[in-house]
Amino acid sequence: MVSKRPGYARIKEHLLSHIEEGTFSAGDRIPAENALAREFGVSRMTANKAIRDLVQSGLLVRRVGSGTYVSQRKFESSLFDIRNIADEIRSRGGEHSSDIIALEEVEASEEVAVFLGVKTGTMVFYSEILHREDGVAIQLERRHVNPRLAPDYLKHDFTRQTPNAILVARYPVTDVENSVEAINPTADETRLLEIPPHQACLLVVRRTWSGELLISYTQLLHPGHRYKLNTSRHG
Repeated sequence: MVSKRPGYARIKEHLLSHIEEGTFSAGDRIPAENALAREFGVSRMTANKAIRDLVQSGLLVRRVGSGTYVSQRKFESSLFDIRNIADEIRSRGGEHSSDIIALEEVEASEEVAVFLGVKTGTMVFYSEILHREDGVAIQLERRHVNPRLAPDYLKHDFTRQTPNAILVARYPVTDVENSVEAINPTADETRLLEIPPHQACLLVVRRTWSGELLISYTQLLHPGHRYKLNTSRHG
């Protein structure tokens, strides 16, 4: 009997079952789109859709010029150590890239003013950057910075250096304050993170100090199914 299920759904289920059963292990290359299209009697576009869905869910990762592979693990970050996310990714053997969503000067809302230690309405710098590991969106970073401490902040090329790297080079972090909660992302956040609707996310709200100076107030949003935070502290 010929299955009435869409071709992309059958391919997706086929790949998922092989991943769950261990036929395709972490790091294994899956069959190419052309091969899957021939096997299931569908177009290459249909096979591409199935693979794209699994890439967006974090189970597969594409490598340009090489193929598509089963993801190694959830992307991981320490809650205590303030590390440059680009360095974290490279330490795992991944490739970091970023999309610049916003770079602007804005009026501090009441919330931002409280967290950044300025008066409501004060003009502050704002950056919004989407960080990717091997092309997969793993963190949406929203950062407010006191212009008095980093007057040239918005002039930097954040596709080459992360905000963390730029600020830490000038103001080494001495203290950090974190809060973590699970949230439901907005429609815009879902679109930016390339995740299904209603997918839970981890939100880290962070303030960093260098001595007596409060440097930045940052919100870090991670897709819950792609990311985990550990609590190890390195001496």
